[in-house]
Amino acid sequence: MGIIKGNNVLGKNIEKHNHTLLVEKYRSKTLDSYVGNEHIKRTINQYISQNDIQNLIFYGPAGTGKTTLAKLIVNNLNCDHLYINASDERGIETIRDKVSGFASSASFKPLKVVILDEADFLTIQAQASLRNVIETFSRTTRFIMTCNFVERIIDPLQSRCQVLKIVPPTKGEVAKHVAWVMNKEETKFEVEDLKTIVNQYYPDLRKCLNTIQLSTQDKKLVIDKSVLVSSNYMTSILKELSNEKPKWRNIRQIIADANVSDFEELYRYLYDHAYVYASCREGMVAIHINEYSYQSNFRIDKEINCMALIQKLIELK
Repeated sequence: MGIIKGNNVLGKNIEKHNHTLLVEKYRSKTLDSYVGNEHIKRTINQYISQNDIQNLIFYGPAGTGKTTLAKLIVNNLNCDHLYINASDERGIETIRDKVSGFASSASFKPLKVVILDEADFLTIQAQASLRNVIETFSRTTRFIMTCNFVERIIDPLQSRCQVLKIVPPTKGEVAKHVAWVMNKEETKFEVEDLKTIVNQYYPDLRKCLNTIQLSTQDKKLVIDKSVLVSSNYMTSILKELSNEKPKWRNIRQIIADANVSDFEELYRYLYDHAYVYASCREGMVAIHINEYSYQSNFRIDKEINCMALIQKLIELK
């Protein structure tokens, strides 16, 4: 999410504490209040002044403001828009029925925009169908896609879009914003507890705020260690993979001890740090991570899928 000048498993528990999620309450409401990515903001402002945009793909780590930016764009255009979360509706029927139906419908506004959030969850067939819809309705409809892994978007779609990387805010900016939110909420906190949460979840501002909301009792931040995943588990995995002869069993134990549930975060970390444990073979790392990360969406036991990836990475040594 974007920072103002922050739904995972925690979401259900958060709603018990407060009907208003902090990530929504403090989501950026204007483009000027969206901090960071100034070069992208300049481009978007030009589009808004013309009341038209190119087809766009925003990609980057989770919780860094991709969806916020997409919503800010449609809120500043004279347009009708459709929002779809592709992690929930990833099949070809979504494109054929909802997207195509919206694009072909009558409108009293000069432009229509489709936001496909988490578009990297769309099946290959759905993406191929989307390409046809983009071409068919290119005169009246624009498309904004967000994704964590742009490698999962097929080349024919990428070639029809302006692909923009969303750069996360610095750790200091995240900490400053989180402290600002807690002060606005009149929540008392210890600086060390704030550091613990930011270090744990950076650059995912959404998780930082969700964790704070879950951990606030009687206007005071009280960290429940059982809620936080061990902040060192990913670095421990990286260290093991960097060994001359990494042991699969050791990594399995690290993951079990940390009670990992968010494997997408681990996949991204392994991708970003491939140069540490697989120098000169980073391309193969990307291929394996892309394959197993995609398969994870359809696996009941995501830990087994992850450990199969780990074996592939070890074989690269």
